[in-house]
Amino acid sequence: MLQVGFSGLVGLGLSSPGLAFSKQLKKPKAVILVFLTGASSHIDMFDMKPDAPQEIRGEFKPISTNVTGIQISEHLPLLASRIDKVALVRSMAHKENNHLVATHHTLTGHQQLGAFFDKIASRDDWPSYSSALNHLKPRTDGIPSGINLPTFLSEGPLTWPGQHGGFLGPKHDPWQIAQDPAKPDFKVDNLSIFPGLAIDRFHDRNSLLNQVNLQQKQMDTLATTKRLKDQQELALSVLTSGKVAKAFDLNLEPLASRARYGNHSFGQSMLLARRLVQAGVPVVQANMGRVQNWDTHGNNFNRLKNDLLPPLDRGFSSLLDDLESSGLLDDTLVILTGEFGRTPKISFQPGDKNKQPGRDHWAACYTTLFAGAGVKGGSVIGKSDKIGAYPLSVPFSPDDLGATVYNTLGIDPASEVVDRQKRPSQLNRGKIMDCLFA
Repeated sequence: MLQVGFSGLVGLGLSSPGLAFSKQLKKPKAVILVFLTGASSHIDMFDMKPDAPQEIRGEFKPISTNVTGIQISEHLPLLASRIDKVALVRSMAHKENNHLVATHHTLTGHQQLGAFFDKIASRDDWPSYSSALNHLKPRTDGIPSGINLPTFLSEGPLTWPGQHGGFLGPKHDPWQIAQDPAKPDFKVDNLSIFPGLAIDRFHDRNSLLNQVNLQQKQMDTLATTKRLKDQQELALSVLTSGKVAKAFDLNLEPLASRARYGNHSFGQSMLLARRLVQAGVPVVQANMGRVQNWDTHGNNFNRLKNDLLPPLDRGFSSLLDDLESSGLLDDTLVILTGEFGRTPKISFQPGDKNKQPGRDHWAACYTTLFAGAGVKGGSVIGKSDKIGAYPLSVPFSPDDLGATVYNTLGIDPASEVVDRQKRPSQLNRGKIMDCLFA
């Protein structure tokens, strides 16, 4: 079946009217969230401390960017030449040093209810950004409100919260694509019509399916049945519109364009994110690697230098270039973030015979990048202390990031949503980060 939604969990979609949209945006825009799962080191990338002691500053050196006075890591040279398109917020902060809890907070703009260490995903969670968008502004044009790719954040018994519709139910889950777009055989299963089956015949078969479904009314009260029905309708809508199906066909992209992003999962995922936004998908989340890919407790500098920063640098820079050249950057908010930062002081893993230096979890201060949708490029917002441990300026939280995302999508962050117990709640309690915008 078409991989739609967070199909492992069960729940019912609920509906409620939203409040008035924010007046700060004349036109809703799209959002691409590039998520550094596991949390990247802000000190080794975007908020370097060259004057700090060796055990703080680490092995990397800062380089100048194309904006006077702004420096970033030597291992991000392509992005350094494009900082005029980017705003760096160096005073992001919250209090959650656990991956799952912090991921939920980042991907929903709301703290996880009843959170505790490694609290896995449930239908009591807050909805993801695209899920809330789909709930408050549903669409019927065959284009999903959100698509997550190319990694589903799950490992063993742990499923990361914040990836689905939460208490709004599976009807509002984003699509989850779990194939690597860098592989030669990449395709989204069943996102095409069988050979010889024309659109009119497809509608005929769907009509027959509806007649069969009428005989199953007694089952319609089951959450699992409703979930499948919603997914069937969405799959039909996508197949008959063709817009998103073409976006997934990376063979339609010029070879030179694909090569610019890099023949790796990071680059091709960001290329696919750009194609999906071009097709009209309003929210795309591109996870940079497997679960906790950036969780560098050990071997931090080798991992960043050799495995993580080069493909990120190439893919993210190409994404900015393509969005700008196509005119989409004005209509797309691009966010690059992890769920928190890494400790200012370098540490070593117990039992590590090779003594490879690492950095541990640090939510008290980190950096998030913003671009597009009116963001003032070439700016640094907020400031951390001399070792990158705490903000010296007013901090911004994931709640504020969420308010900014919702405002970009044309949704009032204070909109009312209703949970499974029919209790009304405010969607988001953060403040729009107005300082980002011209």
